[in-house]
Amino acid sequence: MHTIEPHFQWRDLYIASEDSKSPFFGCKYSEFYFTHKLYNYYLHPQWDEFGSSTLYTKVLFVDYDEGFALIELIGEWNDTLHNDIMFLKRRLIDPMLREAVSKFIFFCENVLNFHSAEDDYYAEWSEDVLENQGWIVLINTRLHVEEELLESRLQRYLHFGEAYNDINWRPQKPLVVFHLIQGVLNGEIKRLED
Repeated sequence: MHTIEPHFQWRDLYIASEDSKSPFFGCKYSEFYFTHKLYNYYLHPQWDEFGSSTLYTKVLFVDYDEGFALIELIGEWNDTLHNDIMFLKRRLIDPMLREAVSKFIFFCENVLNFHSAEDDYYAEWSEDVLENQGWIVLINTRLHVEEELLESRLQRYLHFGEAYNDINWRPQKPLVVFHLIQGVLNGEIKRLED
């Protein structure tokens, strides 16, 4: 796990630790000291901690004019034991909402498991973004994660599933990813292709 780095090819366009509006403004990172752990496995030191003991993030790009954020996740999303959605909502999403970000794209290839609990925070988050014509999309969820999301009826609040899976987003520029996802949401594009 310690070799899995957050996507870094957009660093010439955006760095969260240098963005004064970012919840991670001023964070310092090491390339040599591993401090974050997922159970018994160390994570690459470039991942950011937001209060969860099993889920970590990296804000890859934010466009305040268009009101969107591209965010990568790694670990186990566990609302049952750790209330991860509360930490995600309060410490990452709420500060972004205050900066008029209402469209969220999460890259979830590295979300290994999902365990649901109550949906209150998802409902609140959905209301918050809908007020500003926003949305929440999960990209490339693993099948068992998608099944758990469906069983929890989170499709009422989040967009995920076949139309948003198997997307090769890494070679694209952030605005291209945003416009493609928006095209799928608006029905202009049926499914993203490589």
